[in-house]
Amino acid sequence: MVSSVSDPTRTPVVGLTTYLERAKQGVWDVRASFLPQQYFDAVTGSGATAVLLPPQPRPEQAAATVLDGLDGLILTGGLDVQPELYGVERHPLTDPARADRDEWEIALLAGARERGIPVFGICRGLQLINVAMGGTLHQHLPEALGTERYRIGGGVFAENTVEVDAETRLAGLVGAGPLTVHSYHHQGVDRVAEGLRVTARTDDGLVQAVETVGDDYLVAVQWHPEENAEDRRLFLGLVAAAAAHRASRAEAEPAVPASSAPAPTSSAHQGVPA
Repeated sequence: MVSSVSDPTRTPVVGLTTYLERAKQGVWDVRASFLPQQYFDAVTGSGATAVLLPPQPRPEQAAATVLDGLDGLILTGGLDVQPELYGVERHPLTDPARADRDEWEIALLAGARERGIPVFGICRGLQLINVAMGGTLHQHLPEALGTERYRIGGGVFAENTVEVDAETRLAGLVGAGPLTVHSYHHQGVDRVAEGLRVTARTDDGLVQAVETVGDDYLVAVQWHPEENAEDRRLFLGLVAAAAAHRASRAEAEPAVPASSAPAPTSSAHQGVPA
């Protein structure tokens, strides 16, 4: 992907991770990059350009290439992270492994953090971040907490109230105190990874949001903010951080001397009018 960070008119480019899923259209029945429209609507509606990022072969190499053209990264929701990645036995109700996506997102996350690219994790994205950084998960919250409040099923999002801690990056985006959110998950954070700070919980103690300790921008929430079209504060925060990151990269780019620019080709040699 060709970088054009020096172009001041370009909107920030934000990548969103996806699955490769079976899809039907007319006579075609193929695997395709899949992500609900709410995600990229939230990105484009917040002033950025959305780019879909399906799993790639050789994820580390592909991530390095893709990240050169991104200003921000969103790790989206989806199926369960493989428990083998955090060293526990698979629960019977844990989703079948999707190693291609896990490996791809871990490579993207590592590369983004190395480059200082802002990262936003949503639901599974929070869980992936916690696991990639050394934390663990509860594989089935109804057993761990004795409640079905976070996934009522049938494609219907549950509403829960989280308490956002003051003096956090998250509070700077959505305010401190109680916040009603859309939930759809049966797993959650158990041991929090070193380097992550918990910034919101529900009244049963379940981690609902984390961010990194330091200046780099990494915010992750257990809920689904893309489902609330009236409140895009979390997406606006990511897009603002992406724009700032792009600007800092543009300032760091060495100026290209005029003498190094390729000489124009004379149109007389091309057989076209001057």
